Amino acid sequence: MDNIRFILIVTFAMLVFMLQQAWQLDYGPKPEVAAITEPVATNTKEDLPSATGASAQTETAEPNTAAVPLATMSSANIITVKTDVLALQIDLKGGTIQNLDLLTYPIEKSNTVVDKLRAMIGLSVAEKNTAPVRLFNSNQEKLFVAQSGLIADSGFATAPSHHTVFKNEQTNYDLQPGQDSLTVPLTWTDDNGLTITKLFTFKRGSYDITLEQKVKNDSAKPWSGRQYSQLLKAPDTTSKGGMLTGGMRAYDGGVIYTEKEKYQKISFDDMSDENLDVATKGGWTALIQHYFASAWIPPADQENHFYTKVLNDGHYVIGTYSAPVTVNANSDAQFVAQLFAGPKIQPMMEKIAPGLELTVDYSFLTFIGKPIYWLLNQIHDAAGNWGIAIIGVTLCIKLLFFPLSQSSYKSMAKMRKIQPRLKELQERFADDRPRFNTEMMALYKKEKVNPLGGCLPILVQIPVFMCLYWVLSETVEFRHAPFMLWIQDLSSQDPFYVLPVIMGITMKIQQSLNPAPIDPIQAKVMKMFPIVFTIFFLFFPAGLVLYWVVNNTLSIIQQSYITKQIAKMP
Repeated sequence: MDNIRFILIVTFAMLVFMLQQAWQLDYGPKPEVAAITEPVATNTKEDLPSATGASAQTETAEPNTAAVPLATMSSANIITVKTDVLALQIDLKGGTIQNLDLLTYPIEKSNTVVDKLRAMIGLSVAEKNTAPVRLFNSNQEKLFVAQSGLIADSGFATAPSHHTVFKNEQTNYDLQPGQDSLTVPLTWTDDNGLTITKLFTFKRGSYDITLEQKVKNDSAKPWSGRQYSQLLKAPDTTSKGGMLTGGMRAYDGGVIYTEKEKYQKISFDDMSDENLDVATKGGWTALIQHYFASAWIPPADQENHFYTKVLNDGHYVIGTYSAPVTVNANSDAQFVAQLFAGPKIQPMMEKIAPGLELTVDYSFLTFIGKPIYWLLNQIHDAAGNWGIAIIGVTLCIKLLFFPLSQSSYKSMAKMRKIQPRLKELQERFADDRPRFNTEMMALYKKEKVNPLGGCLPILVQIPVFMCLYWVLSETVEFRHAPFMLWIQDLSSQDPFYVLPVIMGITMKIQQSLNPAPIDPIQAKVMKMFPIVFTIFFLFFPAGLVLYWVVNNTLSIIQQSYITKQIAKMP
C-alpha cells in the first residue's frame, strides 16, 4: 500500500510540475518583439481558394489579379470602425479586416490594491500594459487578418477578391450612443456593368460581424461566382515547449466544424502536410488561441467547402467558399457570412453557431470540464464572484465524493491505528521480507483494513485537478476576474504568494493525519512534498490554488473527525 500511494503521489507531483511549466510557457514573461513597419507581403493568386477540388461540374478559374495595384495602401485607404467592444480597421484593398482590438479586454490588468500594498512595504510597482488585446494584426511579424471576396466561375467576368480596391466616401465609423448597429459599405464596379457592394454590419455589445456581398448585374450577360472568406495568419515563432510541456499546453491552431465529423482540429502542422478540402452543409472554420477565437461562419442552410493552404511566404490560410450562384442579366443576388472575433464566452458562442462553444478547449477532459464550467456559471450568477464560485464548486465536488472520501479516510485512520504493530512486525522480520509481507497481510485481514483505500482520494483528485487547470486556463471569464483583497486576478499567480503558502501548510497538516510510510526513505521523501508542492503552486493561477486550499481544508476537517472516531473504537 505504501509503495502504491508513494507512486501515485510522485505521479501527481510530476503532473503538477508539467502543468506549472505549461502555464509559465503560456502566461509567463515573453521577450518583446520589435515592431516591423514594412508593408505586408502581397500574394496575388496563391492566397485565393482554388474552387476546383470540390466541384466536379466545372473548373473554377481564379480571378485575374494582374491589373490589381499592389502598392502599399495609405491611411486614406483605411477605414476605422469603433463600437462599444471593438476597434478595428478595414482596408479598402479587398475589405480586409485588420488591427482588431477587444476594447474590454486589456493585455494586463492594473491592480491598484496590489500596487498600494507593494508601495507601502517599499517594493517597486511594475508598469502594466493596459492596452486592449489585439486579435487581428497587420504587423508582419504577428500577421493575422480576416479576408473575403468573390471568385467568378470560368467563362464569366472577373469579380473582386481581397486584392481588389473598393471605394468608400467615409473613413471613420463610430457606433453612437443609442445606436444598436453600424453598417460600413464598400463598392466596386467593373466596365461591364457588374457592381459589388460589400457591407459589414456591427452590433452593440457583439463580437459577431455580418458580411453581405451584394451582386448587381446590369450587364447583358449572366454572371456566376462564389463567395469565399478566410483567415490568414503568420506562423507562430514562439517556443512550443519541451518534451514535458509541449503536449500540455492549450491548443493554438485551426479548427473546423462539419455536419458529419463535428468538431475537428486542423493544426498548422496538418496544414503544412496536406491541404484541406471538405464539403459540408453549414459548419464553420476558425483559428483559436487562449481565451479568444476567430471564425468565419457561412450560412447553415447551404453547402460550403472548407480549405486550408500554406503560402510561399509561410503564412497559413483556413477558410470556406460557397457553391456557385448565377446572377442573370439585369438581376441581383447576395452572399452572406458571419465573422466572429472575440472572447470564447460559451453561452454567447452557442447562440452564434452550433458547436462554436467547443473552441473552448478542455483537452481530453471536456466531459468533466463542461459540467464544472456549467456549475461555476450557476454559482457565479448567484454570488457574482468567480472566487466564491470556485469555493462553491469545491464544496460540491467534496459532497459528490463524500462517501468515497469517508471510506478512504476510515481506511487511513485504521492504518494509522495499527501503525505501531506494523512497525513491530517490520523490526521482527527485518531480515525476512516474504514473512513480513505475509504477517502484514494477515494483520490487514484481521483488522479489516483495506491497504489500497487511502489511495482513492489521490486517484479522484488527479483528473479533477487537471480539469480545473484546463477550465481556468481556457475560460475567459476567469481572465482578470477579481476575488477579494489582494487577489484581483484569479487567472494569474498570487502576487504575494499567500495562497500557495497556506496551501503548503494545509498539505502538511493533512499529511500528519495520514499513516507514515514504513519505509524510512519513503517517509523522508513524503515529508518533502508539502515544500515541493508549495514551490510549484507559487506560479499557479490564484484560482487553482484557491481550489486546492479549500479542498485541503475540507479534507482536514473531515479526516480529523473520522480519525478521532476510529481512535475511540476498541
